[in-house]
Amino acid sequence: MSGSSRIPGFYKLPPHERRDAIEAHADLETDEVAALDGRALSVENADLMVENVIGTFALPLGVGLNFLINGRDVVVPMAVEEPSVVAAVSNMARLVRTAGGFTTEVDDSLMIGQVQLIDVHDPDAVVRRIESKLSTLVAKASEVHPRLVERGGGLRDMYVRQVTYDEPGEDVEQMVVLEFVLDCVDAMGANMVNTVAERIAPDLAAISGETVGLRILSNLASERLARAFCAIPAEVFNGPNLKGEDVIAGIASAYRFAWADPWRATTHNKGTMNGIDPVAIATGQDWRAIEAGAHAWAARDGQYRSLTTWKVIDGVLHGSIEMPMQVGTVGGTIKTHPTVAANLKILGNPRARDLAGVMVSVGLAQNLGALRALATEGIQRGHMRMHARHLAADAGAQGDEVHAVVDALCRSGEFSADSAAAALDRIRG
Repeated sequence: MSGSSRIPGFYKLPPHERRDAIEAHADLETDEVAALDGRALSVENADLMVENVIGTFALPLGVGLNFLINGRDVVVPMAVEEPSVVAAVSNMARLVRTAGGFTTEVDDSLMIGQVQLIDVHDPDAVVRRIESKLSTLVAKASEVHPRLVERGGGLRDMYVRQVTYDEPGEDVEQMVVLEFVLDCVDAMGANMVNTVAERIAPDLAAISGETVGLRILSNLASERLARAFCAIPAEVFNGPNLKGEDVIAGIASAYRFAWADPWRATTHNKGTMNGIDPVAIATGQDWRAIEAGAHAWAARDGQYRSLTTWKVIDGVLHGSIEMPMQVGTVGGTIKTHPTVAANLKILGNPRARDLAGVMVSVGLAQNLGALRALATEGIQRGHMRMHARHLAADAGAQGDEVHAVVDALCRSGEFSADSAAAALDRIRG
């Protein structure tokens, strides 16, 4: 890693020059640069990843710039098809870096596994039997992954819970669940956790005298939280016809709406995940697990709420995010997918906890961008500029003509195929 994440004028460069800049920033080798091509994943390698492969599917791969996280410059690969996302995170990261950047706190890589006992008639007695032999189960679980223990991970906790199924109109069912917590270090850990659950299930059945049901990890990684923080003075948001104090008041007001109303919170959090999911996809993470954990965490007090907070204190906008972040930087698709490996190198080959910190910082930046837009000119402006690019291309614009047509459409406020064709005719004289 050799340079700053602040690369002025990056968006104005053609794609091959942007790639050259990232090659220099991350000291990429020739094969790593080639891996950024959408055809880098061969059908043969894809066939190793999933079943019934017939080809591969590409997404635009951009980079979020300007990030300063815990005092370190970070360029963030993002695979996403939605307009304005990469621009928004880059613009907000630029504002935040003027105020010291983002700071993060990330828990150890603790994942929860569950072994379920079904149709339990005397759950109190079953819990007592299991707890009396818990040391035996702990010993068995601790032997499953010796190499993980060598790397500093391994079993961290084991306990028993009672769970009741009492859906209205249905028969009540009592369950007992043995849960354990595994430190997976730099792995996401799904396979590790599931293996432990499978290994201890027969012993649990023998000890309890009950029937084992499911044996699997939980994607509510409540022991594996990541947090990011920023503090931005009002004057950073000053602009033409804009007072920073009004902007940050609007951002804080929009947050309060999301905290109070689940219909608003859903869209609010979708915007946050607009930043997190593209990084997850670019780095080979299980983004569905991250999404599921995030939304469950947002509803942990019984109402679905915002994943972020934004509050004004003494003229400074304070933002934070906290959510489960189950990511890995070893195993999975990392060795199979060359673009994933190249993207991780662009990030500086982070450990899992570092990657989690980057991802929540990007989520906080994206949420800030959305709220600032909503509090000022509205969310459509960035989307319509990208839409104008598509219209320009459809009209036949080439090279610099695309930017000229886009500027013309944005000035006129007319976004249609006819307007784009007319603008192109005027440009060509």
